[in-house]
Amino acid sequence: MNSSELRKKFLDYFEKNGHTVVPSSSLIPKDSSLLFTTAGMQQFKEYYLGKPSPFGENVCSVQKCIRTTDIDEVGDNTHLTFFEMLGNFSFGGYFKEEAIKYAHDFALNEISLPKERVYITYFKGDDEIPEDVDSKKIWQELGIAEENIFGFGRDDNFWGPTGDEGPCGPTTEIHYDLTGMPCGENCAPNCDCGRFVEIWNIVFNEFYKNKEGKFLKLERSGIDTGMGFERLLTILQNKNSVYETDVFLPIIEKLEDISNLKYNDFIKEFRIISDHIKASCFIIADGVLPSNVDRGYVLRRLIRRSIRFARNLKLEKNFFVPICEVIKNIYEKVYPEIGRNFNDILTVLEKESYKFNKTLEKGLKEFEKLILKGEFTGKHTFYLYETFGFPFELTRELLKEKNINISDEEFKKEFEKHKEISRAGAEKKFGGHGLKLGSPEIRVKDESEIQKVTRLHTATHLLHAALRKILGEKVRQMGSDITAERLRFDFSFDRKLTPEEIKKVEDLVNQKIKEGIDVIREEMPYEKAIKQGALAFFKEKYPDIVSVYSIGDFSKELCGGPHVKNTKEVGKFKIIKQESIGANIKRIKAVVE
Repeated sequence: MNSSELRKKFLDYFEKNGHTVVPSSSLIPKDSSLLFTTAGMQQFKEYYLGKPSPFGENVCSVQKCIRTTDIDEVGDNTHLTFFEMLGNFSFGGYFKEEAIKYAHDFALNEISLPKERVYITYFKGDDEIPEDVDSKKIWQELGIAEENIFGFGRDDNFWGPTGDEGPCGPTTEIHYDLTGMPCGENCAPNCDCGRFVEIWNIVFNEFYKNKEGKFLKLERSGIDTGMGFERLLTILQNKNSVYETDVFLPIIEKLEDISNLKYNDFIKEFRIISDHIKASCFIIADGVLPSNVDRGYVLRRLIRRSIRFARNLKLEKNFFVPICEVIKNIYEKVYPEIGRNFNDILTVLEKESYKFNKTLEKGLKEFEKLILKGEFTGKHTFYLYETFGFPFELTRELLKEKNINISDEEFKKEFEKHKEISRAGAEKKFGGHGLKLGSPEIRVKDESEIQKVTRLHTATHLLHAALRKILGEKVRQMGSDITAERLRFDFSFDRKLTPEEIKKVEDLVNQKIKEGIDVIREEMPYEKAIKQGALAFFKEKYPDIVSVYSIGDFSKELCGGPHVKNTKEVGKFKIIKQESIGANIKRIKAVVE
């Protein structure tokens, strides 16, 4: 059974049994506490909490997912960064008995898993939540032998919530016996010997965990299931790993072709490159760009890690182009966004690859010099990061290969020292209202230029707000640079602005300047600022207490730079140039007179 047949069989089965087929949601979730969509239930989260579902009470989907916690594990037989999740969900429509019967019927009858290789786990209970005796009884009534059913605790058989709070509950899981060879007398599902693989997790959403950690009984119970698509393919196609199934094998074969090397000789490199480039394609297709924060940082790490391992295979610098072509061929009929955004995907990868290859060459040379000296500390790690842009994770991986360990804390300690020095220098330079980490980059030669820069800096806030008002809230600041002569503002947008749009933006900024709006600075906790709607695009760089600059109800941003007291001080605003600097990234240069 190939991947297309399995997706269709799953959706057809549940549609036949009264479920509405819902397309995969974006990898960018609505829940702001999550970086990526990590499970099929996330797009349905609000329906478990009482909001009426427009799809009805019972739905099913094949959801694309990104999980970043296992990046360092990618390369073994099962771990992936990008994967698909098969799921059926019910928001009060049915509960344990029906959910277990559907799973049993699909697994044993629809895809014909041999009954003797199917093992079941369920929640055995703890001090807060009782044993799930109902699930155990239902499985036994369906013919699963008692010796194939095992109870486990919270770590293995309790799921959720996703994010800080939300619906959650006990689970029952289907595990598959891959080898039939126990490692010892107590070998059972969840053993790490490699005998078993978990393929289907059925969550009984009975509780709501609040921010205080208390479990409250939900008024309406629900079903949330997830079946690992690639893991199931591995079993159905009788392969040894997910990388040998039809959603990976063409990529592996293309890598063999362009490297003139054999997969079996470089298993780790082939797997990491295949997974990371695939994940990067999907992340970019959903609108994320490489950066040093949040989702953009994850994307940058995936791209750079794939480049690092590509160098081990001596691949050409544009090695990702033929690989992306194969990925597009595998997925574009299921996920059209891969084909629709293909040129943007290549552009982003090319730009990031060019930047990182220069960094990598210089950084690797310096790394080897430091290794030869025989000492490596947190200071050295930070030196590579600060001087060469060498990611800490990469340094840690290289050290690990040489059996040298260094703690995250050593690096963090040096990083915090650097932040304090930078902050103190900026405070001194701008008389207490200086350029703090997270502000646009401002360059001045002397104090006489500060007034000019201050006008342009405030104009940058007005420009940002105007772009979002005219073009929509998908506009996102990607960087800026200010000198005494002009401002430069980079932002995410998928096309060139028309002359009419340029004029509208310009006119709106000048209107706000003419209105003479006071620029108000407040200090408050970061979380409070975000709740009040302040824009922040450098989340991890802000201190606990932040400065928030408001220009009436037009603009509200976290910032540490200098500002005028009233917009009339800015002067006349004029856009002098727009240009494209990458896939979905535009740049505006402007002056004030």
